Amino acid sequence: MSAPLTPPRAARAAVAVQFATMGCITGSWAGRIPTVRAQTGLDDAGWGLATVAGTIGSLLSMVLVLTLIGRVGPRRTATAGAVLLVVDAPLLAAAHHPAHLVIGLLVQGVATGLLAPAMNAQAVVVEREYRRRIMSGFHACFSLGQLTGGLIGAVSARLGVVPTVQLAVTGAVLLVLLLISRGRLPADPPTRPAETRRRLRARFTPQLTLLAVIALLASVNEGSAVQWSAQYTAGTLLAGGGAGALTFSAYSVSMVLARAVGDRVVGRLGRRRFLVCSELLVATGMTTGLLLGSVTGAVIAFVALGLGSACIVPTVMGLAGNQPGTTAGEGVSVVSLGQWPAFLIGPPLIGAVAGLIGLRGALGVLVVAALAIVLLARFVREPASDEMVAAAGGRASTVYPADGPG
Repeated sequence: MSAPLTPPRAARAAVAVQFATMGCITGSWAGRIPTVRAQTGLDDAGWGLATVAGTIGSLLSMVLVLTLIGRVGPRRTATAGAVLLVVDAPLLAAAHHPAHLVIGLLVQGVATGLLAPAMNAQAVVVEREYRRRIMSGFHACFSLGQLTGGLIGAVSARLGVVPTVQLAVTGAVLLVLLLISRGRLPADPPTRPAETRRRLRARFTPQLTLLAVIALLASVNEGSAVQWSAQYTAGTLLAGGGAGALTFSAYSVSMVLARAVGDRVVGRLGRRRFLVCSELLVATGMTTGLLLGSVTGAVIAFVALGLGSACIVPTVMGLAGNQPGTTAGEGVSVVSLGQWPAFLIGPPLIGAVAGLIGLRGALGVLVVAALAIVLLARFVREPASDEMVAAAGGRASTVYPADGPG
């Protein structure tokens, strides 16, 4: 258990390791997908069908987490998910048969479904102890880990290192870090027996349902940017692959930068106002960029999307973890489960609309989603149990100590 430090730097570092681990494995795997796909001999349709296994695994484990996290606790849940994710990665990369690939992706989905809500719940606990906003910083660790993993994958591919070896070495380093930091993770809060027996339906309160919808819409925008930003610039604008890569890179960098400073901004504005301002930035920037219809416009559009969307999910998770009458783990698990369909419906929705009116017009869906969040955010309530919110006005900056190192 983590000692009651003030500020609890050890617990913060341990949870950050989990976020970075998930990001690094995700980035490392993404960079080697072409090689693994060639090993299995799958075409586009076959590969797409195989990846459904990961989605199913993630859904199954999220339902399990929602059911059991109040009894098991986020600390053990996150540790199990992180270790499973690291161990599965080289085994998945060794797939030479579709059945092997499907099993590996299923396990990967289960691992991420265990890790994601549990590590966010732990982040909420650490944030409470700090008594200031640090949730976006944890998500910045994920983004940095993802960029690092992608770089490792790119260098390994160029040097001819097989995916299994790359992910085994990367995983070994991450596993050591996870084991070293495990004892510094925040202790699980005590759980009353009545909480673990409560029916699942009772956990979907109006506020948690609202937060889940906001997370869903924000994740639709994020997933669509990953899938369509480069294609819009390279294909629709006929600017070529280099310009497409530039657009996606600009989006990715803006996400990292926004998460690096997001906690300070949330602290000044308050969570509800931050949600509104962020999505107004997305709507304005996307509309302006799409109307310009140029490479410069594309960069403007997706940088605005990155800056405005980067901290929406961290902010929502912070709200979910501080809802009255529920544990941090239960609140975050409800939102995670509600957020999950975004990764299925987002990119295909843009593709379907693009087939009717073109990709440029279809990206207007992202503007609509942003404006929907603006409207929904007005109904978000800062929970009274959030120890960091000032009683008058809800501005963290009036009660928090200055942001220190660590």
